[in-house]
Amino acid sequence: MKRQIIQGIVYIEMSDEMGPNPVAWKPNTFTQMDLIHISIKALTILSGEEGLIPESLVILPFPSKNLKGIVKYIKWDDPSRRGSIGLSALVLLFQEIDDVIFYKYINDLSIPFNNLTPEIINLEKSKASREDFVKLIEHLEFNISALLEELKLQEMAQQESEAFPEQQYKDRSLIDYQFKIIIIGDPSVGKTSLILRYTNNAFRRSYVPTLGVHVTDKIFKVEDAIIQLTLWDIGGQVKFETMRQQFYRGFDAVFLVFDLTRIETFNSIPKWYSDVLAQLKNRSDMLTGFVIGNKNDLVEQRIITTDMANNLASQLNLGFIETSALQGENVDYAFSTIATLLYKSRL
Repeated sequence: MKRQIIQGIVYIEMSDEMGPNPVAWKPNTFTQMDLIHISIKALTILSGEEGLIPESLVILPFPSKNLKGIVKYIKWDDPSRRGSIGLSALVLLFQEIDDVIFYKYINDLSIPFNNLTPEIINLEKSKASREDFVKLIEHLEFNISALLEELKLQEMAQQESEAFPEQQYKDRSLIDYQFKIIIIGDPSVGKTSLILRYTNNAFRRSYVPTLGVHVTDKIFKVEDAIIQLTLWDIGGQVKFETMRQQFYRGFDAVFLVFDLTRIETFNSIPKWYSDVLAQLKNRSDMLTGFVIGNKNDLVEQRIITTDMANNLASQLNLGFIETSALQGENVDYAFSTIATLLYKSRL
């Protein structure tokens, strides 16, 4: 069965009398409390922005609903409204499992939203009925669904053609070596972005939100061997602490990731190292991996120097690599290097 990526769409206007007001939505299974929560979160978040309305799409979390939303804000001149300005928002809701799809393709997805904006403004100015807005969001859902399917097919085709131009290794028996890499570190250091940049797998990922782990893989050649890297992107939030140990089991290498612009994430690396080392019964000589300093594109905000990071990595008997998931710098190098090290250790 085809997985449903879009969980719902809500159109909200800022009413002079009612405040954030849900006008139209799909599906009809949303409760009134759901609609009020989504409406208030989407529009009142702008209250501290001095009247500035984002022109680009915005992604907001709705944790109480276990959803995220991609939001298009719309503003138009309207003398009949307070301040002579009309304001509304389109919120497309999706599960957290699919957040990387929307982060990766946010520029592509802006096109159908932008194309619909003039029609929304016309409906608002003409005081159109709710049914007209329902038809509009149904049209948006159709266009976004079609675009997502097209992007998915393009992504899959690109992966296959780039990885194996001569032969498709769909038969798992043809894989010579499988290595499990755990990617750990504090929240928001860029672990997921690194994996996405390397694998390009926005659509083909497994996610267990209650346990805080993404699993994805990449198959490629090292010399004459076919290697499969299985990458475990393990949540760094405290609430997942008791469950992480089981995800470490059977790992072959580790990436300890920190943010070069945030000293607290760097200071947490020894804690993560000790957490992993416990699985090896303190045999640090058996630990293979790298300390990864991510976001080196943020030159002006950078706090952690290369010398600081090298010294820490040396103390842990690990290598150090600086990366930029945003620009792709050293991302392929980091993963291909660990794959080669593991492969050679098996010869």
